[in-house]
Amino acid sequence: MAMGSGKTRTVIALVKQLMERNWAKRVLFLADRVALVNQAVNAFKLHLPDSSPVNLVTDRHAQGRVYVATYPTIMGLIDKAQDEERRFGVGHFDLIIIDEAHRSVFQKYRAIFDYFDSLLVGLTATPKDEVDRNTYGLFELESGVPTDAYPLDEAVKDKFLVPPKAVSVPLKFQREGIKYDDLPEEEKDQWDQLDWEEEDGRPREVDPGALNKWLFNADTVDKALAHLMTRGLKVAGGDRLGKTIVFAKNHDHAMFIAERFDQNYPKLRGDFARVIDFKVTYAQSLIDDFSKPAKGPHIAISVDMLDTGIDVPEVVNLVFFKLVRSKTKFWQMIGRGTRLCPDLFGPGQHKQFFYIFDFCQNLKFFSANPEVTDGASAESIGKRTFTSRLDLLGELDLRLPAVSPFQLGETKARFGDASTDDHVRQDVSDLLHREVASMNVDNFVVRARRRVVEKYAKPEAWVILPPAARHELATEVAGLPSQLEPEAEESKRFDLLLLRLQLARLRAEPGFTRLRDQVKTLAGLLEESATIPMIRERLELIQEIQHDEWWQDVTVPMLERVRVGLRALMTLIEKRQRKPIYTNFEDEIGAESQVGLPGLATPGADLERFRAKARAYLRAHQDHPVIAKLRHNQLLTKRDLTALEQILTESGAGGIDQIQMTASESQ
Repeated sequence: MAMGSGKTRTVIALVKQLMERNWAKRVLFLADRVALVNQAVNAFKLHLPDSSPVNLVTDRHAQGRVYVATYPTIMGLIDKAQDEERRFGVGHFDLIIIDEAHRSVFQKYRAIFDYFDSLLVGLTATPKDEVDRNTYGLFELESGVPTDAYPLDEAVKDKFLVPPKAVSVPLKFQREGIKYDDLPEEEKDQWDQLDWEEEDGRPREVDPGALNKWLFNADTVDKALAHLMTRGLKVAGGDRLGKTIVFAKNHDHAMFIAERFDQNYPKLRGDFARVIDFKVTYAQSLIDDFSKPAKGPHIAISVDMLDTGIDVPEVVNLVFFKLVRSKTKFWQMIGRGTRLCPDLFGPGQHKQFFYIFDFCQNLKFFSANPEVTDGASAESIGKRTFTSRLDLLGELDLRLPAVSPFQLGETKARFGDASTDDHVRQDVSDLLHREVASMNVDNFVVRARRRVVEKYAKPEAWVILPPAARHELATEVAGLPSQLEPEAEESKRFDLLLLRLQLARLRAEPGFTRLRDQVKTLAGLLEESATIPMIRERLELIQEIQHDEWWQDVTVPMLERVRVGLRALMTLIEKRQRKPIYTNFEDEIGAESQVGLPGLATPGADLERFRAKARAYLRAHQDHPVIAKLRHNQLLTKRDLTALEQILTESGAGGIDQIQMTASESQ
């Protein structure tokens, strides 16, 4: 599992070496988006044409040595009906290379790696401490200890990448919000005339989280664009702004930025600045055009689509016009500017660095920290939730090969951290069992159903739940009063919404999109109150589920984690959704200041990686005689020390120099 920068170069070098030595006859390269598949195929054609690269997204029958596909594409090719011949057998590939090998790989596509009998190499630009522990498990590695890591500063030092110059640009409204009392008289008049739709009259201020969410202020965007156009790196002899990515908060924000650009720079109206996101038609064509040095758009206003994976060496300016709280996301976004680009500014004038213009205090943050209605129904929310959970159990049981016995104590310890459909099934069973077990059989409502309640109050009744049992529970038990602690209506409604979403996902129902959009709306309303500590703690998840990318091939376990993680926050949401308000209050922009980026490797990082790998290897081989001596603090002979050096060298943890250096520091 390799992590860091320069992934394309790493992949091609690895494949070339393996093929030259006849260690790999066929290789599969997997990416999470079609754009990245196309990018990888082009790279193989350019640098390794003898590998006859095959794009399985567009041609599923071609033959070659290197095959490139998205995860859903390869899933479809191996998930054939029994009477159909699979495109690839379990041993077809000698090596599988996984791009963006972090959390989504384990959550969505683990079945691919269980199917193929092949060596695995994972690549990700995600910081090693941010990679999900289950991903490390996929590669049989200890959490936090990748096989290899290549930090940004090393890649810069080796002249494989260029460094950023990170600049914080203070915009008052972005940082402090808009306060009525601070506005001049003429702007107070504008404020008074706005249709705020407030029950208690006009507000006295607007929180920073609302800016570019539902309140769009022209002068704020104008000042940001003016700063970019003035201070951004130029090409074409200094006459044209270099390729630039603006990371916008949402689609409405991105469209507003494009509109303000066209109004302020009418001669550049049209192709110079374009919105690129999942709501735009022909987004891939726009990406292709953006990748061409002399062709517009030159400013790509992105919502998610250009945050990761896109390789455009000509990018010299990145604009953070949205709040980011995920370290993984942050560094992936920065990676869009690190590519080398020779002769970009003229013959012999190579790209030496790129600018980061941050208007939302992301640099400061990472420096300091390296209403839903369900329609009328005669049934209670509790009964509908109970029966929906029974339905979910039924759907999961259809897909699971067998329900294994489990102990409720183990399930409880893992509750809320479901990573597979089986875990979700166990957690849902536990919820239902606890509700039934908490029904007081002496209660007159329950007493009439005492026999069936007592039957399902036993934990073993939930290990296997056939259709007849689910029908009995739905008709005899659902809706009976329980002695569990009462919960907020908002949380229970959210449970029901996520249950319906999980069922729609499993059944491939058309209502999935409508339910998904309800969840995204709720997440947006939560983000508006990000100053509340409980919401701030879940801000990364809240931001992620508002993006269309997160919902691609979403799984039931992923939805379960959303339910568990956000249900308690539903009481904090305002009961209505804001309609957009457009203003033109004069904002204030301060002097920019350069900020040092944290998280870069420090001297001795190689030694630390060696120590981490060595510790992991020693823990995994505690039965070895020499290692057993170490564990029991027994004196080691010279022969033992020689054997220990050989063990660590052969393990791949490091070389003799690192072993000796570590030994000398210990003395």
